[in-house]
Amino acid sequence: MAISWQEIIDILTKYELLVSVERPNVMEFKAIAYDSRKVSADTLFFVKGNFKPAFLTSAIESGAQAFVADKNYAEGANIAAIIVKDVQKAMSLLSAAFYNYPQNDLFIVAYTGTKGKTTAAYFTHEILQNSTHGKTALFSTIDRILGPNEQFKSDLSTPESLDLFHDMRRVVDNGMTHLVMEVSSQAYKKSRVYGLRFNVGIFLNISPDHIGPLEHPTFEDYLAHKLMLLDNSDQVIINAESDHFAEIYNRAQKGHASEDIFVYGHKGSQPVVNVQPDVSFTGHADLTRSQLLVTAQTSKSKKLGIAGEYNLNVPGDYNESNAASVLIAVGLAHADHQSMVIGLNEVTVPGRMESFATKNHGMVYVDYAHNYISVKALLSFLHQQHPVGKVIVVLGSPGNKGESRRAGFGQAVSEEQADIVWLTADDPQYEDPQAIAAEIAAATDETVVELHYEMDRPTAIKKALLMSTDDDVVAIVGKGLDPYQKINGVDTPYRGDMQVARDVIAEIEASV
Repeated sequence: MAISWQEIIDILTKYELLVSVERPNVMEFKAIAYDSRKVSADTLFFVKGNFKPAFLTSAIESGAQAFVADKNYAEGANIAAIIVKDVQKAMSLLSAAFYNYPQNDLFIVAYTGTKGKTTAAYFTHEILQNSTHGKTALFSTIDRILGPNEQFKSDLSTPESLDLFHDMRRVVDNGMTHLVMEVSSQAYKKSRVYGLRFNVGIFLNISPDHIGPLEHPTFEDYLAHKLMLLDNSDQVIINAESDHFAEIYNRAQKGHASEDIFVYGHKGSQPVVNVQPDVSFTGHADLTRSQLLVTAQTSKSKKLGIAGEYNLNVPGDYNESNAASVLIAVGLAHADHQSMVIGLNEVTVPGRMESFATKNHGMVYVDYAHNYISVKALLSFLHQQHPVGKVIVVLGSPGNKGESRRAGFGQAVSEEQADIVWLTADDPQYEDPQAIAAEIAAATDETVVELHYEMDRPTAIKKALLMSTDDDVVAIVGKGLDPYQKINGVDTPYRGDMQVARDVIAEIEASV
């Protein structure tokens, strides 16, 4: 991989990002980096984010021959400088070029939404893996799968642009033909996917989330960045039952012909604007799986070959909506019907609605539900499935991010009448988990919900399980299979909620 000086100038000029060039003396770069620890000889270095001048000095010592920044730096006086209006946008465009535009060799399906991105991405990946005979990659909140023997845990839902295009190049070199990925609002706010176009973009839903000083200042800003996926996708899929549907649909219409817009919803659902859903569905869920009946209602959706009955291997009636969007997406990707049936029947999603039964302490569920809409949907489903016993919940909220989630958790457990809630730590970072718990409690109706506090998460899980009976359900929400707790900037090893719960039950049952 390489990129020439002239190619850099041409790209930045085309996108009106170039401000000036200082001391041009390099013809070609054989490496690119934004982390000074990853610089080697003949590197183009991007100055971005929480930058310290010492990083540029270190990069130069390691072989950087030029840097891209939004201003000149004295530390870089002896190498070439490319001054741009926006470093993040420049890095995305130049990274794509450096890695020879791997997106051009892939069919890319992208999901955005407050709830369900990861689940829908896994559903899609499972189906396409069947239909492409193992040639589908996945970039998700949980895993990045670049090929048959190349998989690792993700650190971001959507990685930094340089890492994104690097991994996409690996995907292509590994012989993959399709890619399924999550696209977060932060990916657009921070220009991680600037200039990238998707074959299919799916807008699952929207509700207040990721609002705070380090994320989106307002809900309007959050929605605006979510909507950008529609602008950058050839064909789009929209949930008829999403809040703000009219705004979402109108945005889709601005850049797409009607045949490239697909709307889905429960049978009988009617959007607030006069739009007939292309695909409708009905379903029935129990504790272990869902049955789904999908109907194609328009000529364009009938061509996709998705109508029929399906068994969904992930419980939760709210996952039926995710599955409907997925079927449209894989239909547009030309998956065969048998792969759709097999994929939904066999799919598993790590940390999503995983459960096990105990001898005397009811059912235990572990789910990644991490905002108002997902916790509300989870509790509604659990109450339907457990009408006799209590619903006991263990949850917390992360520190230094998603501050609006805290009140949302309190509202969700109150509205869905969770019987008992244990408030605990969930990646507190630099905040006091007790203070975070107090914010959740302040939004909770304690005439409906019995609150308990235990900031050590494994202990909170143990106390919740010890108080449960055979008729009850214990829902441990937020972290899923996350193997770390983020505490004071340190990733502290953690067994994961499911393993903690299994260990506690094993201990309890062994003592009986």
